[in-house]
This record gives sequence, C-alpha cells and structure tokens, in this order.
Amino acid sequence: MDEATAKFRLEFKKNLIEWLQLEDKAPEEIKDDEPLFGSGLGLDSLDAVEIVIMLQRKYNIPQRDVDLKREIFATFATLSDFVQARSMQ
Repeated sequence: MDEATAKFRLEFKKNLIEWLQLEDKAPEEIKDDEPLFGSGLGLDSLDAVEIVIMLQRKYNIPQRDVDLKREIFATFATLSDFVQARSMQ
C-alpha cells in the first residue's frame, strides 16, 4: 500500500468512528480486511444508511453510485478504496 492510500485510510477510519459514534473503537483497531457487517466491525443496516449519507455530504458521492456498487461494503478496505478513487476524480 502506498503512502497516500495509508494516509487516506487512517483519515477515513477516523471519519467512520465519528460518523457512527464508535466511541469504543480506535482507528488502529479497524482492520483493513475486516468485514464491516456481522462478525467483523459489527455494523448494521442503519449504519450503512448513515455511511451513505456521510459519503454524499463529505465526498459528494451520489447515493445511486453507492447503490450500484453494494460490494464496496464488504470490508473497510473496499469501502475506503472506493471513496478514495471517487474523491480523486
């Protein structure tokens, strides 16, 4: 992983913790390859809605773009990489 990606992922982890009010998590505790839902980070469908709203607000990513790529919610890395790629356009 290059330095820009590592820096983006760290910042995105901090944002995710803030958006979802995950007070019991530190950025370094969120593993890049950890599933976001279920046994991984433990997020639920309401958290997914919150993430979509925050992606619209902070990164100007339209909901339809996220809806077309539901697989981006598989792991933290897939979500972060999607957002990073979209924010560079």
